[in-house]
Amino acid sequence: MARVKVELPAAFSFAVEIPVRITDLNYGAHLGNDALLSILHEARVQYLAHLGTAEFDAATRLGFIMADVAIEYKGEAFHGDVLRIEVGPLDLNKYGFDLVYWVKNQAGKEIARAKTGMLCFDYNTRKLRGLPEELAARLG
Repeated sequence: MARVKVELPAAFSFAVEIPVRITDLNYGAHLGNDALLSILHEARVQYLAHLGTAEFDAATRLGFIMADVAIEYKGEAFHGDVLRIEVGPLDLNKYGFDLVYWVKNQAGKEIARAKTGMLCFDYNTRKLRGLPEELAARLG
């Protein structure tokens, strides 16, 4: 069976630290897959804010939509761990880009690698829109 492999970029341009909450644990007493996806969402929102943009602008109803996600689990995380999530863009295209996430705990142990495919989306027309040139320049 083929396994998901997330390739890391040569360098990351942003990092954020997010603690594992008790509500992030599953019945195995470690970080649940659903909680990790939520943590990645928080990291993405902070990364986009760092770039001077938002995942969704309520005034214009322009934003992004996630086209796909891949997560490669490497280790367990537990309540009280502080996850360092490095974020970097890859594969810019006409309508969007990929974001890659490298997740480690406070001891530097790799927890996961992930990728989300983000597309620029107009929530007024419910259609894709082109990647703005100024955002492409900040990502690139």
